[in-house]
Amino acid sequence: MSDYTEEINRRRTFAIISHPDAGKTTLTEKFLLYGGAINLAGSVKGKATARHAVSDWMQIEKERGISVTSSVLQFEYDGYCINILDTPGHQDFSEDTYRTLMAADSAVMVIDASKGVEAQTRKLFKVCVMRKIPIFTFINKMDRDANDTFELLDDIEKELGIATCPVNWPIGSGKAFKGVYDREKKCVISYSDTEKGTKEGTATEIPVENEEKLRQMIGDEAADKLLEEIELLDGASAPFDLEQVRSGDLTPVCFGSALTNFGVEIFLQHFLKMTTTPLPRKADIGLIDPAEHDFSAFVFKIQANMNKAHRDRIAFLRICSGKFDAQMEVRHVQGGKIMRLSQPQQIMADERKILSEAYAGDIIGVFDPGVFSIGDTICMPKENFRYEGIPTFAPEHFARVRQLDTMKRKQFVKGIEQIAQEGAIQIFQEFNTGFEEIIVGVVGVLQFDVLQYRLKNEYNVEIRLENLPYEHIRWIENKDEIDISKLTGTSDMKKVKDMKGNPLLLFVNSWSVGMTLDRNKGLILSEFSRN
Repeated sequence: MSDYTEEINRRRTFAIISHPDAGKTTLTEKFLLYGGAINLAGSVKGKATARHAVSDWMQIEKERGISVTSSVLQFEYDGYCINILDTPGHQDFSEDTYRTLMAADSAVMVIDASKGVEAQTRKLFKVCVMRKIPIFTFINKMDRDANDTFELLDDIEKELGIATCPVNWPIGSGKAFKGVYDREKKCVISYSDTEKGTKEGTATEIPVENEEKLRQMIGDEAADKLLEEIELLDGASAPFDLEQVRSGDLTPVCFGSALTNFGVEIFLQHFLKMTTTPLPRKADIGLIDPAEHDFSAFVFKIQANMNKAHRDRIAFLRICSGKFDAQMEVRHVQGGKIMRLSQPQQIMADERKILSEAYAGDIIGVFDPGVFSIGDTICMPKENFRYEGIPTFAPEHFARVRQLDTMKRKQFVKGIEQIAQEGAIQIFQEFNTGFEEIIVGVVGVLQFDVLQYRLKNEYNVEIRLENLPYEHIRWIENKDEIDISKLTGTSDMKKVKDMKGNPLLLFVNSWSVGMTLDRNKGLILSEFSRN
């Protein structure tokens, strides 16, 4: 047992969240650069180095320079084994991000120094608060003109309702960005050129009391301002308290520029010191301790066709406890089967390596022959418990989907079902019909583009989408007590069923929801379903 307790304790698993374009994928790349996982970091947009980000594997991501799916990256740094979950920033893919946050023990929040807290950051932050997970903030893009530093911190505190504690402090911004002041070491750290951020920088440290040398390095004006700000900071900012950080009430803040590699390694070092080993998880039999309990895991993501040539489906598991061995038999709780997990692998964006073992805190991919669903629990054969379900969020946009070539019916049904099983879209059918009429629901409209793109590229099926006016969807909680065919609703209500045959109702406006509840005594409707 002690062998693998040590392995578990060196694991760190975190998600990176941000508003689109705050530099999250670039920061992820730089972490990999310091961990020796890659030798040259590619600028995401591919201008400076004509390379694509390692964590963006889908063709549409490379074309648009955005992350559409969450990707998983693992690397070693300074004795730690780090699992990063890179999430899509774009709000149209926020459901994927919510699920990914369920698999993380802490979150790194990336904020653009010239924009402060943006809409999407606010939304994702609420999920972290709901789960009480520690949040670490990296204020990025200091190589561009930034907002006033005190205002940025104030913005985080007001907008997100969390106290901030700066770990370091920036010296200037834009062309005047000279480096950062490390509050713990009481020294100024400056940087050399990093070849547009493709290589690690070498840092020069100067103690702040060596004023003469400090002025030589950053100039009189910057030195005066820094010394004044340090005094203000020491008097005004929240004291650092690790307990508060770990309970999600205080966020440590670092400043830097992921693009040019300023401050990335300092942030990584501080983060690893403060973050926790894998946390216990809630199941229906109580809390499951990572080191004390035998192997268990849950599925938080399913991705089809990561390898187009093989038409494969990968289920991503977060290992919650114990040690995984490729030869072991496990119980798939929801499927009621004892099985071996086939082709266990570690996935580095689109590269993969077959694993023989993994530990609590790790994220692994296993081949899915179509048996797993998001939220499923996997444990040892002698056990039978379930981890908490992952919520399915209500789609906000709906469209009727028709294939253009009726001869490709089989590919169409297979493609749309597989993409739906990943959780990227939800599919519904008319209540009393088969698959003739398919309605697709999505959280964000960009997912319609991705659906169209993927069906054409991965299944060779062209579709036409016809937008529908529905904006509200409700699951029928007490479906066993209600005769769905006798429900009386409003004229704009539509009865549909999901892939598992559950009845649902679609409405054009929220007023209709209330009217339907009034007209059907005893009906219980819910805004989201738990898998």
